[in-house]
Amino acid sequence: MTLQQEIVGNAMQMAVVNLRPGQTVYCEAGKFLFKTANVTMETRLSGPSGGGGQQQGGSGGMGGLLRQAMGTAMQVGQRMLAGESLAFQYFTAQGGEGTVGFAGVLPGEMRALELDGTRAWFAEKDAFVAAESSVEFGIAFSGGRTGMSGGEGFILEKFTGQGTVIIAGAGNFIDLNPADFGGRIEVDTGCVVAFEEGIQYGVQRVGGLNRQGIMNAVFGGEGLSLATLEGNGRVILQSLTIEGLANALKKAQGGDKQGPTGGLFSTHAG
Repeated sequence: MTLQQEIVGNAMQMAVVNLRPGQTVYCEAGKFLFKTANVTMETRLSGPSGGGGQQQGGSGGMGGLLRQAMGTAMQVGQRMLAGESLAFQYFTAQGGEGTVGFAGVLPGEMRALELDGTRAWFAEKDAFVAAESSVEFGIAFSGGRTGMSGGEGFILEKFTGQGTVIIAGAGNFIDLNPADFGGRIEVDTGCVVAFEEGIQYGVQRVGGLNRQGIMNAVFGGEGLSLATLEGNGRVILQSLTIEGLANALKKAQGGDKQGPTGGLFSTHAG
């Protein structure tokens, strides 16, 4: 069932979610803003498993408890490796309808994605804000070579199941379909926010090891790699990258971290 939500604001948007009695929504720790008094809040280490977000406590005796504990430990371990928050916060309306507010952590847009169970969605790290409990959150690894080449491309958030998931990014969003552009688009690795299952995500070197390739890498501001997105499906890009924002703030403070030589010699803030 579709989550009743409204995205409000301009430069720094937030999502206002209206919960039906007994309905549960969960968010990554740190994305919660406000709630009405009849909405309960519970913090858990485990994410939803597509079964309504409720923990399956006690089933199967000691064996069931052990499997549950091992599953939770694996989830936490994956999130630690990905640099994600270790905990989720769950909000449930009790005795009537309730309201909860969520937001991202950077100035920019938010988007509500509707999952019908046929296609998963993938998003860059930290894009996840909140989802109804019928949506399962997971971590996907896009492969060693891709990750080592592209930085941001190695670890992705994965959303499966049915229901609404809310994501956030920096700057403004643009929706594209690679099929409308010959089947392939190439973008700055930090501009990718999310894409549907069926889109092939990869990383390619910017130019060859020749004069122009070196000029692109050193002075072009893009470093050595670009992200590639191929196939037929929705892709969401953002107009502002975290590294670009960090470098702009550093420059305003009198310490341009990127320096005059751009991409190759820039250092990622943080």
